[in-house]
Amino acid sequence: MPAPDRCLLIVEDDPHLAETLASAFTRRGYAVHTALREDSAIALAARIRPTHALVDLKLAEGSGLGVVKALATLDAPPAIVVLTGFAAVATAVEAIKLGATQYLAKPATAREIEAAFSHRAGMAMPEIEAPQVGVKAQEWELIQRTLAETGFNVSETARRLGMHRRTLARKLAARKAAGEDIGSIVDFED
Repeated sequence: MPAPDRCLLIVEDDPHLAETLASAFTRRGYAVHTALREDSAIALAARIRPTHALVDLKLAEGSGLGVVKALATLDAPPAIVVLTGFAAVATAVEAIKLGATQYLAKPATAREIEAAFSHRAGMAMPEIEAPQVGVKAQEWELIQRTLAETGFNVSETARRLGMHRRTLARKLAARKAAGEDIGSIVDFED
């Protein structure tokens, strides 16, 4: 059950990545809500009052910086981490000025993001604690993240992970058989 002080808003326009992040943070005890666009993120934030927010800088509809600015004006602003594949000093500075706690370049692990939530201006980045999840859970998180990055291309995912395609297919089949949602993979068997 999620802790009441851990309500996370994920603003990410890639639905597969948003789903992967939501799954990772749900396992870490967060109540997770997702939005794909700036306007829906701002409306959702006003309703749920998140304690934490993970915001993609480049959104297909709207701007991550607009979301950061709106979140920072809430009565109790959340800890905001901006996540982007287009890291640049100017946008990092702008995000921090608008109220972001930290700015991370993609790809970032759930542990790195969680550590960034507790960062405060003028402080060194906190040490990333030893994982509180098992090796299998870490492996599954890495597989999910890599699948999302490759657009759920199993062959490319296996190549990036240094794994044989059939090994990855077996792992995915086992997860599917266990009833886990593995995204939009329809046919991953040989």
